[in-house]
Amino acid sequence: MDIERYEIENNVNSVYFEFISIGSKGSIVKVIKYTKINDEPLVYNLGFGDKNLTHETIDDKAVTNNGDTDRVLATVAFTIYAFYKEFPDANIYLSGSTTSRTRLYQININKFYDYISKDFIIYGELEQGFERFEKGVNYQGFFILKK
Repeated sequence: MDIERYEIENNVNSVYFEFISIGSKGSIVKVIKYTKINDEPLVYNLGFGDKNLTHETIDDKAVTNNGDTDRVLATVAFTIYAFYKEFPDANIYLSGSTTSRTRLYQININKFYDYISKDFIIYGELEQGFERFEKGVNYQGFFILKK
């Protein structure tokens, strides 16, 4: 994938990453955090958002509009590879904090599916469960498995 990404500023055990988004709204610290949500099978939730510097939390509802969406999402994708180097048997669940954010993730999965599918199997979440990812279907979330 030939998209410029940000350098990771902080990597804690391949489950917590920070980087700085630089754009039209200034410099904004972003956080990507993988949180274990199930042991058998091993599943981690991928959480992502702006770092709340006052409370040291992740604001996954913040709308930055910093003009660097592709670069930010490429950085998130990079951490998936770093995560799987440390946790090769884990699975990742990803869903946006809002419907529009989930849709943004889906648009980018569609856009880069040929590249993504070389290394990962993607499932989309529907009301009745999961199915293999298909372009043109609106999903509520995504399940990522390493090939």
